[in-house]
Amino acid sequence: MPSPTRPSPNDGVFRVSMVCTGNICRSPMAEVVLRDLVRRGGLDDRIAVTSAGTGDWHVGEKADPRTIEALHKRGYDGQSHRARQFDPSWFDDLDLVVVLDRSHERVVRAWAQTDADRSKIRLLASFDPDAGGVLDVPDPYYADSAMFDEVLGSIERSCRALYAQLEPALRHNEAPGILQPQATEAVAVAVAPAPAVTAAPAAISPPAPASAPAAASTPAPAAHPSHLAQTPQSSQPPLPTPTARPGETSLGA
Repeated sequence: MPSPTRPSPNDGVFRVSMVCTGNICRSPMAEVVLRDLVRRGGLDDRIAVTSAGTGDWHVGEKADPRTIEALHKRGYDGQSHRARQFDPSWFDDLDLVVVLDRSHERVVRAWAQTDADRSKIRLLASFDPDAGGVLDVPDPYYADSAMFDEVLGSIERSCRALYAQLEPALRHNEAPGILQPQATEAVAVAVAPAPAVTAAPAAISPPAPASAPAAASTPAPAAHPSHLAQTPQSSQPPLPTPTARPGETSLGA
């Protein structure tokens, strides 16, 4: 599976990957919404957005039809999306890994090999000052279309708040790749540290780097808790600073 790639070394592009379970519901929504904000803000050359799932159940598939429908009703186009699984090797190419709930946070943290990688992981709802301590975006997979609409509304609010942090620094930054203080202030809702995990769950192992994912049946992902309260702490660490890495090519969704 290819990694998220970069337009060119030393370009100062800030790279974000949205991560949910199967990359067919929540993370495609978040990718499309944030990318639309970036496009409308004229920052396509400064912020690059991709998405992935923690599992490989839906690799190569389109987004869930209810995801595409919900996006279409709000004026977005999700037709071109194809699901893929997050690869731990991508950490080197990414500046921010935005997870949709704490089950994803635990898995992705288990795959992170360094403190620097772990520092890139954030919960999407933690950027929403109106989330009221609810840090998990609920999984609409087992629900009806109305739930997809509700989840998309929540994702839109959080993406707008995230973009509001990134936009001032990346628009006015004189030194490409260095975030200014406007984008490094702690967000309103703090994220408590995830429990220490020494290995990724056996059922959701990282993809093998040497071979492409095998075609397989598509079992439904396990249900995940939604709307779990989070005990607030003092502050969240600043957003990571994008750094130039040699040998990278253009970004592809």
